[in-house]
Amino acid sequence: MSVVIAHCTCPDEESAARIARALVDERLAACVQAIPSVTSTYRWNDAVHAEREVLLLIKTTRARFAALKSRLPALHPYESPELIAVDAVDGLDRYLGWVETETESQ
Repeated sequence: MSVVIAHCTCPDEESAARIARALVDERLAACVQAIPSVTSTYRWNDAVHAEREVLLLIKTTRARFAALKSRLPALHPYESPELIAVDAVDGLDRYLGWVETETESQ
């Protein structure tokens, strides 16, 4: 199975919910979990920032990741949104199969 978990941070719960819904509605993700109140410390435009964000954990497949990667910038309010994919190297076969089924193009 080729399930990946993509990480994406959002500035607030409203944008996170909107992005999550769009990704699931468009079958680019089987499930998106929103984890509120993470603090991201990063360098941007030669300054160090520490901001509260919402972390999205996006469950998708390797086959659908390119489409997700293309779609995310149009949905996201950031100039350069975070999107990092990590391969799910193992898991319950039934769950991994569900992710694949829910992300199949219709």
